[in-house]
Amino acid sequence: MRALSWPNHLLKISIKFHMSSPEIASLSWGQMKVQGSTTTYKDCKVWPGGSRAWDWRETGTEHSPGVQPADVKEVVEKGVQTLVIGRGMSEALKVPPSTVEYLKKHGIDVRVLQTEAAVKEYNALAAQGVRVGGVFHSTC
Repeated sequence: MRALSWPNHLLKISIKFHMSSPEIASLSWGQMKVQGSTTTYKDCKVWPGGSRAWDWRETGTEHSPGVQPADVKEVVEKGVQTLVIGRGMSEALKVPPSTVEYLKKHGIDVRVLQTEAAVKEYNALAAQGVRVGGVFHSTC
């Protein structure tokens, strides 16, 4: 019996798979549920293949000046094409130009909306297969 010998270039197989952006399953004042997670979030970050709570204390975020580049950096690093920002039910959370510029500099399409509209936009993009991420504030 003879052992088979394969050239190294044939042994290297690259498999790419597309992780989809999870659907935001529900939204109400102070509560968000994301497909694939058992956690109920107040504020959350979502990206293709995952989600987590958005803890404003991590970056010192407040309603004003609002969403900082540091708040969206993690989602950007997940390789999103589009990032949706939910400013809250009453749009109390601000989004300064520096954050929008940071996203555009990274080639990311950004959508800044009231949270209910932002969730609809995010879910529509996710359903179309867009590599969409988001940061969402579910109260004021």
